[in-house]
Amino acid sequence: MIGIVFSTLEEAQPFLQRYERGRFSDLMEGESLHDDHVLVSLTGIGKIKSTLRTERMLQRFRQTLGLTRVLHIGTCTSLTDALAVGTVVAASQVFEGDRIELSTPTYPRMPLEVPFADLPRGTLVTQDHTAQEETELGYWQRIADMTDMAGYAVAYVTATHGLPCHIVKVVTGYMQTPDDHLLQTLADAHNAIADFLLAEMRTLQAA
Repeated sequence: MIGIVFSTLEEAQPFLQRYERGRFSDLMEGESLHDDHVLVSLTGIGKIKSTLRTERMLQRFRQTLGLTRVLHIGTCTSLTDALAVGTVVAASQVFEGDRIELSTPTYPRMPLEVPFADLPRGTLVTQDHTAQEETELGYWQRIADMTDMAGYAVAYVTATHGLPCHIVKVVTGYMQTPDDHLLQTLADAHNAIADFLLAEMRTLQAA
């Protein structure tokens, strides 16, 4: 069985409403629900919630449900013009961005399996802060393609349990670039998440 991890209810909502006629539509932050095929978990925003609640999910369900892998799916901000808004992209590697200044980072860069042949790939950096200056933004643009607030935490915890983790993100904007139609952009991204999951569900369940 695969575990699907969302950060926010907004990101998950279209999938929750459409999967099996709303079987998981009552899912709330901090909870996990499952059927005979998939486990769905909603951690909340940020690395701390992502870490603690992914750990709790795996401790509770890994053995009892026979989890074989975890998919973290959500939205991200692009650091490159190569990833347009609305692009569904798989992370082929992820690293922790808030402590990158350390000469020997506590949390090393992690390569990730990508079982989705049709998706573009990119490097994801996870950080709770955002780049405020052009020099900092330029630094991230040289070493990563996109940024989020949860991916590394989910992947790291999953790895400590000996399971593979896949990360799929939908681009909702560019760093330091305003969007006059942000609400529509986000709605489109959340629907794209549901479209992707529903289209790939058999593949995910069989993996």
